[in-house]
Amino acid sequence: MKLTPDCVPCLMKRVLFQARLLENGCESEAVGAALRAYAKEYAVGRNSAEVATEVHRSAYEVMGADPYIKIKLDADRIAEEYLDQVMGYVDSAEDRFSAAVRVAVIGNIMDFGVSLSSPEEFRAVFKKLLDQGIGSDDTARMKELLTDSKSVLYFFDNCGESQFDKLLIREIQRMGVRVVGVVRGERILNDVTMEDAERIGLDKILDRTVSTGTFAVGAVLSKAKDDLKEELDRADMMICKGMANYESLSDQDAGMPKVFILRTKCGPVARSLGVPENINVVRVAE
Repeated sequence: MKLTPDCVPCLMKRVLFQARLLENGCESEAVGAALRAYAKEYAVGRNSAEVATEVHRSAYEVMGADPYIKIKLDADRIAEEYLDQVMGYVDSAEDRFSAAVRVAVIGNIMDFGVSLSSPEEFRAVFKKLLDQGIGSDDTARMKELLTDSKSVLYFFDNCGESQFDKLLIREIQRMGVRVVGVVRGERILNDVTMEDAERIGLDKILDRTVSTGTFAVGAVLSKAKDDLKEELDRADMMICKGMANYESLSDQDAGMPKVFILRTKCGPVARSLGVPENINVVRVAE
């Protein structure tokens, strides 16, 4: 996705939010570093995730610590509280696969500093989001593509959200498809790293877990390490969770179909997809 002027204040708000999480007085210095990076990187036509990566890199160098550690743990804990409920929802559904997709997409609201300020806020919106369903829905086409697939790459997004991804992974594997999880190569935002995946047992569910290998918002396929390159060569399609993966991967030619599963939490992403803000989306790009 291309960078827009609206991305500037949104990203600065995120930098300030995460700096304040540390409670060590680094806000001004972190925002200053981020502004300098933005001034250097900002250009019409740039990929929004590519620019955001450099802005966050500058802020993280100043902060000197991961500000999201507690939020990630809390998000996983609170999401886990709902696992029995959503498993029952999927197991009792007439269309198990569609129900699992619906559960997976509502987890994308757990994006702290963008849609929620804390994991506890998720409790207040969970039922509403589940009832809302999917506003722009290519689930049927996604299922068709999976029927013809042997191996898929599943790009994770946020902690907490990944608890709900377990149900969709299970349904894909029930179709006889191998599922390889892709996590972030380094800690960035509240996104799932290898450490996070192992903490909640994702590595035991997946057929294999690999990482993007880099500090990046989303993923840069051209910088993939050997394990991800191997799986890119083997995969028949990609399933990409969340806005960061949409922003980064929608502009990259992967040589295979991509399915984007996300909630449109900002105007630029919604406009890029041609849908309203604050709806759940399953979009196939072939």
